This record gives sequence, structure tokens and C-alpha cells, in this order.
Amino acid sequence: MLRTKSSFWKLRSEEPILDAALPRGVPYLAGMLPAQWFSEDATRASKAVFFMHRDGPVTRLPIGAAPGKRPGLRACLMLMLGASIACATALGAQGPKAESGAKAAAAQAKDAAPSAYVGGDICATCHEEVSKKFADNPHTKLAAQHGAAGVNCEGCHGPGGAHVEGGGDVTKIFDPAKASPKDVTAKCLGCHAGAHPNFDRSPHAKGGVSCIGCHDIHGSKEESLLKAPQPTLCYQCHTDVKPAFSMPFHHKVNEGLVQCSDCHDPHGTFGNNNLRSTADQNMICTKCHTETRGPFVFEHAAVKAEGCLGCHTPHGSQNARLLNMPNINTLCNQCHSPVAAGTVHSMNAGSSEITPCISCHTFIHGSNANAAFIR
Repeated sequence: MLRTKSSFWKLRSEEPILDAALPRGVPYLAGMLPAQWFSEDATRASKAVFFMHRDGPVTRLPIGAAPGKRPGLRACLMLMLGASIACATALGAQGPKAESGAKAAAAQAKDAAPSAYVGGDICATCHEEVSKKFADNPHTKLAAQHGAAGVNCEGCHGPGGAHVEGGGDVTKIFDPAKASPKDVTAKCLGCHAGAHPNFDRSPHAKGGVSCIGCHDIHGSKEESLLKAPQPTLCYQCHTDVKPAFSMPFHHKVNEGLVQCSDCHDPHGTFGNNNLRSTADQNMICTKCHTETRGPFVFEHAAVKAEGCLGCHTPHGSQNARLLNMPNINTLCNQCHSPVAAGTVHSMNAGSSEITPCISCHTFIHGSNANAAFIR
């Protein structure tokens, strides 16, 4: 039985409650004051009293075992529940107010402090020679997209407010020329990490070569802001490779037909020597040498197992077709010497006195007609 507010306050009065005003089954409380309901005598009596319910005999349970049998206890629980809900509502209402107050205080403090970014126009007042070169720089496009403040100069050098207030204090601005290669790389990868996700594992990064080792951010007129065109830029460090491109047979790198970055990714790959990664590693070669690409009905196992480098030297060679050996028979007999020694193909294994292997085995990279690659 759920009592209303008026009946609850009636129970709190000092007048004895009549039997008719009590719930069915609690006649022993009749004639007692509400304050006496939870006394020691009443509690002891409630444990021992048996009374007759309309539906049959019922044993009175101890206090708390069946809250519905105690109107006063049930009313107290209802009060406690109501108080809990009220407190939760009040605390919930105070949360957004406190948060909005904190945001307002932070915004007020930000407005009171000078802006950390000053914009590229302020930088140009002292660095005019750099600013003039920066007009057609690819990084200038950021200003058109996002506004001047925080982009251009400050996009790489950081906020310039403290630098300007300090009268040009160089310790209060990021200078890549004086920073460590790791810090310079981290600054550049803040924007270019998506294009160069493997740079940290590249030989350049491990060797302490940062982005500004190859790129001139301010004044370069070369593609990708390089300090010098390829291969001149690469030859500055890779002096061991430079002579190969002066050999009688070489890829046309010095002539400008092929570039180092056509085969290598200087920003790092999962392959050796920074070779560009492809599903078929021979694709680095066959994207130009399409006649050897395949697939063929009869594949040359060496092409699929060892790749192009099993027979060819990529940069340059004194041998025709950039072969690893001067004689084609000697090259073939590295794998096929047992075949050559016991047949009419030769007088001795690896002999250079007979007709070259490719005179008959013409389609050495693979064939769609003959398993022995014969014409």
C-alpha cells in the first residue's frame, strides 16, 4: 500500500493510530504512537506475534525482511530515494556550469595574453630576402587554404610571438639549421608522414641525414625543393656508385633519361638499398623493359627466383646488356654446367669457344611456345 503525503504526515503525528488506519495484518500496532513502533517492546512483539490474515495464518517477519509490511519503513525508504534523486539532479546541474565557467576563464586568459602567432608579414619585416623567395614556394599554398597566421614561416619554425617580443631572440624560435637531424625530421614528418611513412627506417635517417640535407625549403627552384638536380645531389654522398654510370654500358642517368628516384625511394622502403617496393620486385625493371615482363607459359626459374639482378648489373657494366659476366656461356653455366658438359652443346663445361647459348635459347626470359625457350 503506497501512502500519500498527507497520510504519511498523519502517521508522524502524536495521536494513536486506529486499527482501521493501518494496513491489513498489523492490528498489534493499533493504539500505539508512531514513535513507539520501532521501540524494543514493539520489535520483540512483532517477532512472536501470529495473527490471522484474511487468506490464512501468516507469520510476522522481522523488520527489513519484507519492507512492504512496514508502512513507516517504506515511507523512510521513499524519502531516502527522493533525496538521492534530488542530490543527483543538483550535482548534474552544477557540472555543466562549472565546465562552462572553466572554459570562460581559459578564454579570458587567452584573450589577455598576447597571441603566440604573428603571421608571415611580421616575419618579412626582418627576413625580407627569404620572404621574397617564398612567394612561389609550394608551402605558400597553405596560406591560401588556412589563412596567414600559423602557416608559412610559423608552420615550420613554430609560434613567433616570443621571438618578436624578445627582439629577435634566436633561442625562442625553432631553427632547423641549428637543430638535430631527429628534431628536423620530426618537424617535417608532422605534415609529410603520410607520404613518407618509412623514413625512420631508411638508411638516410639511420645515418643522421635529415630532410634539409637534400631539400632547400626557402629558395630551391628544383623539383620537390631539392638542393640540386638528380643525380648531382645523390653523387655528393654516393661517390661509389657514380663511376658505374660512366662505364661503356650503363643506364642513361647522367644523360637525364633515367633518374635515381625512378628505382630508389630515398625516404625509405622495406627493400634493400631503398629499392621501390612492388608486388613483383622485377617490376622496377620491367616497367621500362616491358618485353620481359610476362607472364609466360614457360617461365625461366632464375627470373622468378633471383630476379633481374641474378644476371644483370643495374647501374653500369663493362659487359653488353649489363651482364654480370663478359661471356654469356659462362653466365649460363653457373646454373646449367651439368647440362652443357654432357651433351653436344659444348666441348667442356663453360667453354667460350662455342656458339652462345642465346643463339638457340632466344627467349631466355620466358616463352609462350617452348619449354627450352627455343625460338
